Amino acid sequence: MDTTALLKNVQHREWPLPRGPWVMTQIWHELLFAHWPLAPEMLRPLVPAVLPLDTYEGEAWVAVVPFRMSHVTPRGLPAVRGLSAFPELNVRTYVTVNGIPGVYFFSLDAGNPIAVALARSLFHLPYYNAHMHCQRMAEEVHYKSVRTHRGAPSAEFMALYRPIEPVAYAERGSLLFWLTERYALYTVVGSRLYRGDIHHAQWALQRAEWEVIHNSMTHSHHIPLPDMAPLLHYAHRQEVLIWPLRRIYR
Repeated sequence: MDTTALLKNVQHREWPLPRGPWVMTQIWHELLFAHWPLAPEMLRPLVPAVLPLDTYEGEAWVAVVPFRMSHVTPRGLPAVRGLSAFPELNVRTYVTVNGIPGVYFFSLDAGNPIAVALARSLFHLPYYNAHMHCQRMAEEVHYKSVRTHRGAPSAEFMALYRPIEPVAYAERGSLLFWLTERYALYTVVGSRLYRGDIHHAQWALQRAEWEVIHNSMTHSHHIPLPDMAPLLHYAHRQEVLIWPLRRIYR
């Protein structure tokens, strides 16, 4: 990963890079965005009150995002076999704090118990252990996740997905740009609000299709999905830099 070049690739960002040094690298592979619109009042009770829901033309959105990661390593350290690469699957919605749009995670399932324990402790994120499998066969990704975390609601995801159109870049102001070009996550610990900044190149996205065998990821959070096909977009690879959590005062 050429971090110097990545840090210069900022023309797509809507606010400057965070101050201070980044602390971790990640590479995301075979990622699928599956998005559904929802009425804001459906999600409002499920998101901490300190976080204002973000909406696009009056609609809130929820996403299920399966992918796999590699090069999950602290700055200055090499990748470690068995620890630095694993599948991840998150359920998310969108919020804005102090004018900076970001992501709020309902859950993040991961196939590495050490990574789950570290992420829960260091980043205060709702990570859960899961048995997971992600395999790319030609242009099709076969993905399976079964949550195993003790005391957590059950959640399963099994699907095949594939890109169906050439790579394109979302236009600023479009719904797709609004959904995907976000460079912060927000989490709440007690009464304290934190933001974690990230950076990557603009998403190189392809429209996608899927065959869903089972998906109870949002139902585990009491979020019913509308009876409609989701917006599906695929990204083959994304190199990412991570900054430490920073407390936010409103």
